[in-house]
Amino acid sequence: MKKYICEFLGTLTLVLFGTGIAVLSHGDLVATSLAFGLAIVACAYAIGDISGCHVNPAVSLSMLLTGKLTIKDFICYVVSQILGAICGTAILYAILNNTLIGVDNLGANGYHLLSSNNISLFGACITEVILTFIFVFTILNVTKDDSKAQVSGLVIGLTLTFVHLLGIGLTGTSVNPARSLAPALFLGGPALKQVWVFVVFPLLGSILATILFKYLQNNPKKRRFL
Repeated sequence: MKKYICEFLGTLTLVLFGTGIAVLSHGDLVATSLAFGLAIVACAYAIGDISGCHVNPAVSLSMLLTGKLTIKDFICYVVSQILGAICGTAILYAILNNTLIGVDNLGANGYHLLSSNNISLFGACITEVILTFIFVFTILNVTKDDSKAQVSGLVIGLTLTFVHLLGIGLTGTSVNPARSLAPALFLGGPALKQVWVFVVFPLLGSILATILFKYLQNNPKKRRFL
C-alpha cells in the first residue's frame, strides 16, 4: 500500500506543479520544462526508494515488460497515478478558479487548434512516440543497476526537462498518459476528444523503448574497442 500512496502523491505533485506553472507562466518554454523536470527530481529523491517513483503509466508499463513490476502492482500503480493526477488537477482547478486567470486552460495537451503551432494529428503522434521513447529509454538504462542510484533521479529529471523543451511548442508534451488524462477530464470538449493520442502514443513509445533496451542488453559477448 505504501508504494501506491507514493505513486499517488508523486503524480499529484508532478501534475499540480508542472501544469500549474505551465498555466501561470502562459506556457513559458523554460519555466514549464524546468517545472516538470524539477518535480521529478524532488519526487525521485523523496519516494524513489519506496515505489521507484514511476508517476507515469508509460514508465510503469516499461517496468512491467522488463519484469521489474508484477501485473498486480502495474494495475495498482496506474490506478494510483491516474487518481493522483486527477487530484492534482482538482487542486489546480480550485486555485485558478479563485484568480483572474480562470479555468479555461489546465495545461491540457492537444493538436491542431489546441497546439500552439497547430501540429497535425500525425505530427502529434510521432512527437509523443519519440519523446516518450527517449524518456523511457533513458530511465531503463540509468536504473538498470545500483551504481547510478545516487544520480538517477537527477538524470531522469533533466531528461524530462530536455524532452519538454522540444515538445511544449508541439503538443504541450505529454509522455505521461495520467498527466494528460486529468486536465482533459476537467476541461471536456476538444481536449477530451483528443486525449486518446496522449494515452496511446506515449504507451507505444514506452513499448518501443523497452524492446530496444532488452535487445541491446541481450548480448552475451561484450566487445572492447581499443
